[in-house]
Amino acid sequence: MQDVPSLVAQAREGRPRAVARLISLVEGASPQLREVMAALAPLAGHAYVVGITGSPGVGKSTSTSALVSAYRRAGKRVGVLAVDPSSPFSGGALLGDRVRMSEHASDPGVYIRSMATRGHLGGLAWAAPQAIRVLDAAGCDVVLVETVGVGQSEVDIASQADTSVVLLAPGMGDGIQAAKAGILEIGDVYVVNKADRDGADATARELNHMLGLGESRGPGDWRPPIVKTVAARGEGIDEVVEALEKHRAWMEERGVLAERRVSRASREVETIAVTALRERIGSVHGDRRLSSLAERIVAGELDPYAAADELVDGVTAG
Repeated sequence: MQDVPSLVAQAREGRPRAVARLISLVEGASPQLREVMAALAPLAGHAYVVGITGSPGVGKSTSTSALVSAYRRAGKRVGVLAVDPSSPFSGGALLGDRVRMSEHASDPGVYIRSMATRGHLGGLAWAAPQAIRVLDAAGCDVVLVETVGVGQSEVDIASQADTSVVLLAPGMGDGIQAAKAGILEIGDVYVVNKADRDGADATARELNHMLGLGESRGPGDWRPPIVKTVAARGEGIDEVVEALEKHRAWMEERGVLAERRVSRASREVETIAVTALRERIGSVHGDRRLSSLAERIVAGELDPYAAADELVDGVTAG
């Protein structure tokens, strides 16, 4: 058993091992998870959470690393959650070495953690909300969440971040077409990376046109900017940070930031409650109650929905 109060105190002091252990407790759904969350609750709520998403190959890791450098120059403490595909053998993150971010490995003002999706769809690990809270409570001013890169289904980040950044790149074939049904609807800031390649201007124009087609904004509403970057050389990154800060200021001025965080907390509570209920219902598999309900359905005495209601009522009452 871990000494949770001691770990939390050490994490507040910026000790990376303590942060790592707390996130490991989260990822492993430790029996001490409730104690960890209770200890962190009064300490969190200060970090600015930025989600970075986009199709594979657009340069998410390189862009994330460049943003870390920009925020560090501004004196900010930065946490990075890099969500990767799961290994079919160990269940761990396949790209856990984070080679592209190795330049920050020795910086005490940066904490980088790879997390495995463990089969969770939508580009995020199921434990991401709690891991974000750990980094927040540990004193990070900015938390960058880089998602796994699964294309259209990668929209969960919009429900986890204060600001969502969508990356695209020229020469990706039908990248915008593939993305428009999903991630083009969630971006607060759009970045055309690898802008030194042919077709970057055309990609930006097409993106601008598509955003305009779906526009139903009123006066004072946020219009997502499009920023061109060459992340590998750090070009355009300061403009991305400027766009992020403008969006944050806009949200704070209109109360949108608080609304997003309340919605995020609501979804987290709902997920925890549904997961707990599913586990309790799963425990009645093979139970006589379930068999009895099934027999009544077959006999025509009960419909499946009424039977499900009875099962849920019985489980929750028990």
